[in-house]
Amino acid sequence: MSDLAEIKTAARKAAFARRKPLFDAATAAQAGYLSEVLAGYRGVPVSGFMPIRTEIDPTPAMAEAAAHGPVGVPVIRAAGTPLQFARWQPGAEMVPGAFGALIPAEPEFFEPELLIVPLLAFNRRGGRLGYGGGFYDRTLEMLRGKRPTLAIGFAFAGQEVDDLPLEPTDQPLDLIVTEAGVIEVAD
Repeated sequence: MSDLAEIKTAARKAAFARRKPLFDAATAAQAGYLSEVLAGYRGVPVSGFMPIRTEIDPTPAMAEAAAHGPVGVPVIRAAGTPLQFARWQPGAEMVPGAFGALIPAEPEFFEPELLIVPLLAFNRRGGRLGYGGGFYDRTLEMLRGKRPTLAIGFAFAGQEVDDLPLEPTDQPLDLIVTEAGVIEVAD
């Protein structure tokens, strides 16, 4: 394993440990600021995510957005490929997908222009530490090659770190939303 891979593995382990108590203390209002941000993009095709493990829950904000335009969730089709996005509505029949994240039972695919991105850690420069599969990096690169695509990191405020082990292929976040507020990405 390369030095960077070892550093990223250690950073992920530390980030999981930091996130667990934040998840345990979360309240029902954790998606309030995300709802406010999404209200400014009514009708724009959005992808959220179905939370797994100790991820912050974006589904209340996704439900509000679904009243105004298409909302979807990511679907992993195969390792090493970009994500696809299946339309989601509150109350939709869901089944377990890859890594245990729920996906629509009968997926109807579309391309979002705004992605709510899960993460383990972030910094104020738009850096994001994910789970290591590269799915969001490949997907954002592909979508941004076609049209402007906004990537909003959604996390607990306590997931912020100063230093992240990043690579040139890591796609930056455009904005970060936490339960404590909205963070504009510094250039």
